[in-house]
Amino acid sequence: MTPIAAHGIFDSIPSLQDVVQRKVTVLGSTGSIGVNTLDVVAHARKVYGADAFPLAALTAQGNVKLLIEQAQALRPLRAVIGDASLYEELKAGLAGTGIEVAAGRDAVIAAAAMPSDFVMVAIMGAAAIEPALAAIERGVIVALANKECVVAAGAVFRDAMERSGASVIPVDSEHNAIFQVLGSGDASEVETVTITASGGPFREWPLEKMAAATVEEAVAHPNWAMGRKISLDSATLMNKGLELIEAHFLFALPPDKLNVLVHPQSIVHCLVSYDDGTTMAHLSAPDMRTPIAHALAWPRRIASPSRRLDLARLGQLVFQAPAHDRFPALNLAIESMRSGGLAPTVLNAANEIAVQAFLDRRIGFLDISKVVGETLNADAGQVSNGRAGDLGTVLGTDARARVLAEEICQKVGT
Repeated sequence: MTPIAAHGIFDSIPSLQDVVQRKVTVLGSTGSIGVNTLDVVAHARKVYGADAFPLAALTAQGNVKLLIEQAQALRPLRAVIGDASLYEELKAGLAGTGIEVAAGRDAVIAAAAMPSDFVMVAIMGAAAIEPALAAIERGVIVALANKECVVAAGAVFRDAMERSGASVIPVDSEHNAIFQVLGSGDASEVETVTITASGGPFREWPLEKMAAATVEEAVAHPNWAMGRKISLDSATLMNKGLELIEAHFLFALPPDKLNVLVHPQSIVHCLVSYDDGTTMAHLSAPDMRTPIAHALAWPRRIASPSRRLDLARLGQLVFQAPAHDRFPALNLAIESMRSGGLAPTVLNAANEIAVQAFLDRRIGFLDISKVVGETLNADAGQVSNGRAGDLGTVLGTDARARVLAEEICQKVGT
């Protein structure tokens, strides 16, 4: 299997001056990754000059007020709001700035397709699939901060990247760490790749206590400032399962070479063990601006405002095996990765529906994994007969799985 993530460097490494002149598009600029990306850009403009990393486009789904503030401060050529009902507010907020405005789903995809050198894909969930593909098809550098689109449509992304020659750089802290560590050796000599998990807020909770967990408790991540969906995925450990599937596609690693290790401090983001007994680790403070800056400047490095690591102050690093019995979502993801085909597509869709049902307080915390498992079982016959290699099949499977999962949520919640 061909990897999705780019590993090689350019035929001639670009100068730092060329790097900071890259024109940037940020898809999902008002979410946590988007905000951090613009913070890195703003810092770069202080260090390298006001014209560093000019912005082609910023897009958001519904946070029009923050999008207006970002556009006024950083002056992209275009600002796009996904919720078309907010178009007039966006237009009024940017009147007289000379910034183009647009709205709607098609406008978000068009923003991904407009000329730029670098696209940050920070849209949440499977909604990122089509905009991310529009960017990849242009053959530019695409930074993926969205794991769900690779999980749901990994084969589609791989084929599109091979056609266009795009360079895909992972931005998830774990996958960005793997990307950097694998650059020090030959991937064919890798024995195992281990990604770390904080364990989330319920790492030491018994099942009885987790059954009564509230939304507020579940989204209170101990280490990272993230959106509600990814924080909840961290609480169930589904996030680590999705990351295993993502690593499988990004780096063309077979499932038996991928592991998870719980590391509560979130300092070590991955460990890569080679055939000769060497294990190499990537360490950084838990700050998403670090992998964002790496992706933005790849294959060079730029100054970043991210927190610095102080191991002496930390004192010690703790590791432990994940509790598979208390976190069945991780097992479901591993089984889906091994099954292949459209199983990961169903897994991801069902999880998005179940997570939203919990956030809406319609099901309990432990019901999330139950809904995902029952959806996979209900759809098993169609999954085994499906191909994951074309976008239409992937989107159809995603839609079917969402209907099934919603039906199961309604039964579970009664």
